[in-house]
Amino acid sequence: MAVQTVVQPVVMAGGVGTRLWPLSREQYPKQFLALSGRETLLQQATQRGRGLAATGIQLRQPLVVGSEAHRFMLIEQMREIGLKDASVLLEPAGRNTAPALTLAALQSQASGDDPVLVVTPSDHIVADIAAYEACVHTAVQVAAAGGIVVLGVTADRPETGYGYIAAEASAASGLPGVLRVTRFVEKPNAEKAVQYVADGGYFWNSGIFVLRASTWLAALDHFEPAIAQACRTAWDARSVDGAFVRPGAPEFAAVPSKSIDYAVIERCVGSAWPLHMLPLDVGWSDLGAWESVWQVAAKDERGNATQGDVVLHESNNVLVHATSRLVSVIGLDDVVVVETPDAVMVASRSRSQHVKQVVDALAARSRTEQVSHRQVQRPWGWYDSIDHGARFQVKRIVVKPGASLSLQMHHHRAEHWIVVSGTAEVTCGDKTTLLSENQSTYIPLGQLHRLANPGKVPLEMIEVQSGSYLGEDDIVRFEDVYGRG
Repeated sequence: MAVQTVVQPVVMAGGVGTRLWPLSREQYPKQFLALSGRETLLQQATQRGRGLAATGIQLRQPLVVGSEAHRFMLIEQMREIGLKDASVLLEPAGRNTAPALTLAALQSQASGDDPVLVVTPSDHIVADIAAYEACVHTAVQVAAAGGIVVLGVTADRPETGYGYIAAEASAASGLPGVLRVTRFVEKPNAEKAVQYVADGGYFWNSGIFVLRASTWLAALDHFEPAIAQACRTAWDARSVDGAFVRPGAPEFAAVPSKSIDYAVIERCVGSAWPLHMLPLDVGWSDLGAWESVWQVAAKDERGNATQGDVVLHESNNVLVHATSRLVSVIGLDDVVVVETPDAVMVASRSRSQHVKQVVDALAARSRTEQVSHRQVQRPWGWYDSIDHGARFQVKRIVVKPGASLSLQMHHHRAEHWIVVSGTAEVTCGDKTTLLSENQSTYIPLGQLHRLANPGKVPLEMIEVQSGSYLGEDDIVRFEDVYGRG
């Protein structure tokens, strides 16, 4: 019986996506958004990993590496696509991609074998899935023999937002189409980008890598022993909570921060670790900026791409994304307009990557619009702060069927709850009651209380808070099914 190659898809989902603000935010970054198609970018990346089954491959369920802060969104999005037994590695702090991959490699070896890792970011678009799978299957063969493979996208236009790979033909792998990497090039200026496209032989670095777990760990030990040792220390201190695997938090905080490329891949050129490249001609985009979103979007006869309630007049090559209201654009060319309930961004398409500077400016001013949306996701559902004043705040609250908020109290505010639809189970002090549509209740300041949805349909409510302080940190939790303090 032929020996099968064990393949472990690894989806890197820890980014914050600042260049797609205001749609992408720290607490709800772009990988959780459906920017192309019905599924989110994270779900699409995970589904591509699940589709790699083939003769000679023993395919594992995808392993997702993400942030502790996003744990409930991660597991919910896996549940939505039917991946109930997914493993989710939670980083207690951001340390870039090299430590994240190291944790994934250690996790993948936990059962005693040495799988080939197919490492993909969670924010890419791939149009031709069959071609993608064929490319990855070839890469798996190279990686199974000890090589490291990076997938490079043919540079068909001058692009200053990507790193480049120079590669040439090689017979070393024994497989057709596999190239030898000769050097990596940082993001170029416009003149250099034009030259690379004209010269040929240059590819965009897709950030997709295929290699054995042992190959990565050995190369990391060689090039970055401090990262390797610190990651192993954090891994030894790990805990497991259902689907969540958590490295030791204080130990992981001591891990040096570095990307996969800088820590290992770029240093493998001419080293003892063979570095190969496969051209990835599959309709790829990393959606790294609004310009990229426009590039892959469906457009009208004037090159305009729209989503939501949008009216255009005498405009060309614009991208308009309306979330909560009508947006009209008149007589503009080559612009991006993104509207959300609490922020609007207008930019030249050619300068859409500069959104990061706006996000940095908001952070410097201690604003919150770069951190969270007005509608905030919670493990039990979500709430939307629809109005507020000096001593009041109004929220629309939706609780998922069977879900429950924590048993809690507030020091500085009282609350009025009105049920709009569904059934609410309200605990207030030592009394528990059921409320249905159009019924209401009052939660006094300092009173122990809990809200739950015992029904099979979502519970929708309006909450009116009143008091001297209305911040989210005025919550004292006594019991919580989600393990929040």
